Amino acid sequence: MRMRQALGVSLYWRVVAINAGGLVLAALVLALSPATVSSRLTVAEAVVLFAGTTLVIGVNVVLLRRVFGPLERLTELMRRVDPQTPGQRIELARPVAEVAELYHSFNAMLDRLEQERRSSGWRALMAQENERRRLARELHDEVGQTLTGVVLQLQGLHNAAPAEFSEPVALLQETAREGVEEVREIVRGLRPQALDEFGLRSAVISLAVGVTERTGVRVRTDVAATLPPLAPEEDLAIYRVAQESLTNVARHAGATTAQVTLDWAKDRVVLTVRDDGRGIADHELNGDGAGLGGMRERALLVGGQLAVGRYADGGTEVRLEVPAREGG
Repeated sequence: MRMRQALGVSLYWRVVAINAGGLVLAALVLALSPATVSSRLTVAEAVVLFAGTTLVIGVNVVLLRRVFGPLERLTELMRRVDPQTPGQRIELARPVAEVAELYHSFNAMLDRLEQERRSSGWRALMAQENERRRLARELHDEVGQTLTGVVLQLQGLHNAAPAEFSEPVALLQETAREGVEEVREIVRGLRPQALDEFGLRSAVISLAVGVTERTGVRVRTDVAATLPPLAPEEDLAIYRVAQESLTNVARHAGATTAQVTLDWAKDRVVLTVRDDGRGIADHELNGDGAGLGGMRERALLVGGQLAVGRYADGGTEVRLEVPAREGG
């Protein structure tokens, strides 16, 4: 109510005033001008009536446009607001009272939605990361240790077994050893130890080396020697986007090489992953396929921007920009 009083007359009374003004103007013209209307309408009188009616309608349209124009612009702005791009707000110059209330309410609703989405998203992602950490710890402490014990026992059995059982025991031992390595690889995927111990830069390099060793896709890295300080959740978001991107390269792209670049300029840390594969499909590019939904969500939660592009000559580029903290 205070906003309405401060911004002037309400929309309803503006429309009433405009229409009433048009009628008063027409009455004054008829009363004060020499124009008359005969019992049998003449051509000259018809022209005067037509011109007067047209003038009144034109004035009405112009004045009503000034009243309702901000409302139409507000509607267009509301249509363009993208939930995937937070921070967008509606701004109108000198709107009427009701329109001002509407866009202030809409902006306040966007604030609440973004805050709730950020909070719920953080809770979901932190729960996911905690579960990943728990699974990694149990796999390492339980399954990994058990398989390591099996390998050692098989080694003793291989040394004591007769010659005819030596080869089967050796094969069994090699299978158990491969199981140990697979468990370790799963543990590294669930919770990157290099990220916790050595930081983002070393973790990204280690990730690229591991993908090359496991998949045969040659992953080159170009990582800045120093990076500005980031919060732990920002480090984790960048790492997970790099991890998901390289997983897509290995599984779906049909690529032979990939390039991972991690650099920073001004106040933003930029991660780029590009491959020479077949390129991302349209239905994945425009949807949440190939893990894009999770990557977009992580980018949003740290205030970053994610862009995925496909090139005419083949290949896909994933680009993540994350604001660096002040003092970086």
